[in-house]
Amino acid sequence: MPKPATPSADFAPTATVTTWPFPVNNITSTFTELAMTVRDLGLLRRHYAFYIGTAVALLLTLGGIITGIVLLGDSWWQLAMAALLGLWLTQAAFVGHEASHRVILNSGPKNDVLGRWVSTLAVGISYQWWMNKHSRHHQSPNIQGKDPDIEKDTISFVDEDAREATGLLAAITRKQGYLFFPLLTFEGYNLHFRSIDSLFRFGTTKQKWTELSLIVAHFAIYLIPLFLFLPVGMAFAFVAVQMAVFGVYMGASFAPNHKGMAIIPADAKIDFFSKQVLTSRNVRGGWFMTIFMGGLNYQIEHHLFPNMARPHLAKARELTMEHCKAHDVKYTEAGLFESYGIVIDYLNRVGLQARDPFDCPMVNRFRS
Repeated sequence: MPKPATPSADFAPTATVTTWPFPVNNITSTFTELAMTVRDLGLLRRHYAFYIGTAVALLLTLGGIITGIVLLGDSWWQLAMAALLGLWLTQAAFVGHEASHRVILNSGPKNDVLGRWVSTLAVGISYQWWMNKHSRHHQSPNIQGKDPDIEKDTISFVDEDAREATGLLAAITRKQGYLFFPLLTFEGYNLHFRSIDSLFRFGTTKQKWTELSLIVAHFAIYLIPLFLFLPVGMAFAFVAVQMAVFGVYMGASFAPNHKGMAIIPADAKIDFFSKQVLTSRNVRGGWFMTIFMGGLNYQIEHHLFPNMARPHLAKARELTMEHCKAHDVKYTEAGLFESYGIVIDYLNRVGLQARDPFDCPMVNRFRS
């Protein structure tokens, strides 16, 4: 069995972005070589021990948070428990994400059952909505008109959307890089709303009955005891802090992966390997970052092998870097805060498209 190759010292992953059009690489067939090596090394095997350990850790942590809430009683230290609950919900969402990729259990239906219960009951997000949205993203990362993660929203990710912004939205768009993290404090509400809206508009009868019931159960189990146990004002503050932490943590985990990387036109022809590698960014940080980001720090490998268990991603990174070096494909990697800086800078550059066309930058500079 071959040993994973370690990238040579003269090949260093870069944090800079390869812009479209990408260099032409006739390497479609070579991905098969990489995939076979990954398979032969056992990197596509299930890792039951890891996910059992993760489940135990999540259950014990949740028990600790609930115990802390009960023991603290009528105290504003409850807001610390709210922040911990926001972190816990994001960690649970990472497990739901991996179940949606058929990573954890040995069959698709079993993973779907697990993912639905974790994502919908524990986190309060529709599993069918997430599956539909995330599958389309994996098929077409950063491809205009195909990737739902760069569709127009409060934040504009492409120049054309920024130019169409008007009124208050245009004012937000012009400074959207600086406003990105403050806006993420509302992302938790957005995720819950879009889940429920999607079920009503697009869900099948079975999905509506199953997932809406689980979402209602999620909020009932969470909110009813909270408002019965705490003073009303403190309960509202608890929910606000929990939702803010959840939204920021979710956004801060997913944003570094593709934002600021090249945007590909809808009609572009590009091979699978180049499409996945050149639109994705890894985040350095080893095991700590793997825990913090739920494996999303290995975004390149996750896109190449979406059904790979989290503990195997580091080994796959070594192989992928060596493959990129051999075939002259740019491999992008950055530190966490460095990646946030890239995202903020990119969003601000896109936001400039929302300027008043009669604005004079030079006049504004001296005016400020």
